[in-house]
Amino acid sequence: MSYATQALLVDRFGERLLLQVADRADPAAGAIDADVVDRALADTDAVIDGYLAGRYVLPLASTPPLLVDLACAIAIYKLHIYEPEKKIADDYKDAIATLTKISTGTVKLPVAGVEPAGAGSAGVVTTDRERDFTPENMRGFI
Repeated sequence: MSYATQALLVDRFGERLLLQVADRADPAAGAIDADVVDRALADTDAVIDGYLAGRYVLPLASTPPLLVDLACAIAIYKLHIYEPEKKIADDYKDAIATLTKISTGTVKLPVAGVEPAGAGSAGVVTTDRERDFTPENMRGFI
């Protein structure tokens, strides 16, 4: 299951931008190379799954809109061969930061019943050492 599609990328960023970054023919063919886009989308899915794997059971039953947005931001960044414009780079950094928050549990996805149960008790267990100063060994000083 892919989090984004070529049609979503065209809808979000426009055909002109996608043509600029996904037409790798020499000389330019004037068409979006679907294989290039598919490769970027597969790489994007791998990145997202890497962040989700520790917290959610994959594949997800449904794709939340947040993940679609993050996938589009990551995919368009990955399609650039050279340095992308500032907005695309900033969106990519924000997407990775959001995925980090999802992986730590700060941001929760609205997908019911897929978060695995905890691996044990979450409480703190401490072992205290024997006390050095007790009423018995301090006799005469107290």
